Amino acid sequence: MSWKSLSSEKETQGTASGFFNLLKRPVEIYVFIDPLCPECWSLEPFLKKLTIEYGRFFTIRPIISGKLSALQQNQINKPEKLKKVWDKTTSQTGMCCDGDVWLENPVSSPLATSLAVKTAELQGKKAGMRFLRKVQEYVFLEKQNISDENVLIECANKSRLDVDEFKRDLHSDAARKALQNDLKLTHEMEVESTPTIVLFNESEEDAGLKITGLYSYDVYVKVLKEMLQKEPSPAIKPDLETFLQHYRFVANKEIAVVYDWSEQQAKKEMKKLVLRQKVREVPVKHGAFWEYIE
Repeated sequence: MSWKSLSSEKETQGTASGFFNLLKRPVEIYVFIDPLCPECWSLEPFLKKLTIEYGRFFTIRPIISGKLSALQQNQINKPEKLKKVWDKTTSQTGMCCDGDVWLENPVSSPLATSLAVKTAELQGKKAGMRFLRKVQEYVFLEKQNISDENVLIECANKSRLDVDEFKRDLHSDAARKALQNDLKLTHEMEVESTPTIVLFNESEEDAGLKITGLYSYDVYVKVLKEMLQKEPSPAIKPDLETFLQHYRFVANKEIAVVYDWSEQQAKKEMKKLVLRQKVREVPVKHGAFWEYIE
């Protein structure tokens, strides 16, 4: 973990009922990710929990990073190595990363995937985050080539984007410029691997606090509190059904992390909702995922 000092004494008020709102908050969190990075995917449960418990204090800004050319060379020359890395990450984190994609249906252009994420963000930050989540689901769970344009368009549709606008913008200068800005920011902040999180407050005079790599949840809470120079209590969690209604499609691991349950207990609670026809279990290679039913 690398550190630069930054702190803020300003604090905004939040309520449990407003835990999904995006208001002006004192801390901004830059999350440097690569859509094809299994550790970035494994960060998802912690980001969900942090948003629910302390989201009233921060906003999240995803930044597309990663060594695109290096990944493309690995995809061509070392598919077996990538498969092993993904499978190992799954066993360590509990978030399914089906490494067979590199043998069966490899991602042909990481650059195309990154450009598509920035294209989606042209329709707003929330739209971009929904799209990013969807392409991650497609590659890590469904072994889809998320650089294929038809697959990207399908992801845009399922992410509730304006698909016609997405198609128009996919090869636009605006998308390329947005990606260039992300890569420039990655260089300026000396981010050399993903995932990396940089937190900083409203004061432009201060530097940021940087966390490189994947850590336990309490580390992220500790860093956030150091930024705030306060010890705020976590917000009251929403009931399970409200959580599922908001996120729509979640890993059993994500539920377990958010609600401080074992994965066995999370699955038991979800089975109750299956019986009530509120959710359905989605089979994946490792673990379990759940989809909310309207």
